[in-house]
Amino acid sequence: MRTTPPAVGLVLTVLLATGCAQGAPSTSDGAASTQNPAAQPTTAPSVTASTFLPPGQSAGAITYDETAVPEGATSDVQVRVQDGSTFVQFTGTGLEADRDFGAHVHTRPCGDDPADAGPHYQNEVDPAATEDEPSTDPEYANPENEVWLDMTTDGSGNAFVTSTVDWEFREGEAHALVLHDEHTATHEGHAGTAGDRLACVTVEF
Repeated sequence: MRTTPPAVGLVLTVLLATGCAQGAPSTSDGAASTQNPAAQPTTAPSVTASTFLPPGQSAGAITYDETAVPEGATSDVQVRVQDGSTFVQFTGTGLEADRDFGAHVHTRPCGDDPADAGPHYQNEVDPAATEDEPSTDPEYANPENEVWLDMTTDGSGNAFVTSTVDWEFREGEAHALVLHDEHTATHEGHAGTAGDRLACVTVEF
């Protein structure tokens, strides 16, 4: 996996966060984020900063749709764990402007085929799900049992979104963040679905 060195990643994070703050970043409902930083975990985060490239040119961040996620767009994923809870933050730049994306943590690393990242990571795994039929039961496919990072980019193609869940990833079982074509469905039989896989970032959660 190709990642930016921690020092560069930290600088990128500061710049992206500053730019997003100036551009009124959007959450999944299009409203500006109002999360209280004091309520977020305070331990040092794990940072994965990457630049999206076409398949075959990167194992770190891959774009499968260069209209939605142009080559050269950037991704910054931060993960903090504290007191049994996990905080995940995604910052993106250079994405398609004024556009909805779905995003979830997946079980396998990114590959040249969008399907390589496998299904969503679930804290409590749906016993009815199979390799060919991923979980769409809202009892399991929901933002409390999975990590969802739905977002809407601003007019410059920037996005900033966070999610906090009250559990920790099992070691070695979560490996990627996948960007999807639309916000995530929640209804029976479609829960957890968000359209085509547009891009993928390999992250060791």
